[in-house]
Amino acid sequence: MKEKRKTRTKAPAAIYPVKETCELMDFLMTKAQKGISRTAAKSLLSKRQVTINGTITTQYNFMLKPNMKVQINKKETKEFHNDLLKIVYEDAYLIVVEKREGLLSIGTDKQKERTAHSILNEYMKRTNKQRRVYIVHRLDKDTSGLMIFAKDEKTKITFQDYWNEIVTDRQYVAVLSGEIEKDSGMVVSWLKDNKVFITYSSMSDNGGEKAITHFKTIKRANGYSLVEFNLETGRKNQIRVHAQDLKHPVLGDTKYGNGDNPLGRLALHAFKLHFCHPVTGELMKFETPYPEEFKKLMLKKQATT
Repeated sequence: MKEKRKTRTKAPAAIYPVKETCELMDFLMTKAQKGISRTAAKSLLSKRQVTINGTITTQYNFMLKPNMKVQINKKETKEFHNDLLKIVYEDAYLIVVEKREGLLSIGTDKQKERTAHSILNEYMKRTNKQRRVYIVHRLDKDTSGLMIFAKDEKTKITFQDYWNEIVTDRQYVAVLSGEIEKDSGMVVSWLKDNKVFITYSSMSDNGGEKAITHFKTIKRANGYSLVEFNLETGRKNQIRVHAQDLKHPVLGDTKYGNGDNPLGRLALHAFKLHFCHPVTGELMKFETPYPEEFKKLMLKKQATT
């Protein structure tokens, strides 16, 4: 007679209720598991084994509040991986991602293709089918770079209602056609869409929205310019239209460009995003490197003899 195999039950994750306001690191070192070392706490966070109210959190100084629940999972949580989207930062209230070019921020009734929004919703539903993300702002489909998504409606509304106060620095880098004359400057115009949704720029008030863009030239080479843009306002297609105003459109821009497209993509990337956390008030700073293809295009070509 065969002996019955013993089934091993999974050890449940340890859950610790929060009774007073404190930072997550302090809580892990003093309250959870009767206290652990700073090294052990950092290891748990880096391996994505700590969740707050069901959400993976990696921020060591995340501010805990009474009635929150901290859970320490026994096994390392499987890392999120998607070729079109990279999670840069995540806590209980928001997610910061780096989006690839060619990916829509969010779909419409007519556009049913895969989007950053749908990919993150699938990710959220892994832990709880009721959870979802809320879009805070958008990047054009062909623009790559940093974006914020909220995990609840209250956080989304806070971001959108106080965007100019919350976001302290938002910068893009682009490769422009031709070698721009100015080292730095500012473009001010009024932007308005026509009936086919092409944005037109006017140096006088045309009834559109006032747009202000600051720019700084980083490098000129090979008939191109590497330029950083800082947005004082955030209008639709603002950088692309203002680059056209400068007579040096963004490479690969099929809408406002001149046909110059050596990279086979729109050469525009949101590389820097600084904002005050809408819940904790902490200043959050995120920055990505310039895309490799931008840098390669700007390498000085060696003269041939």
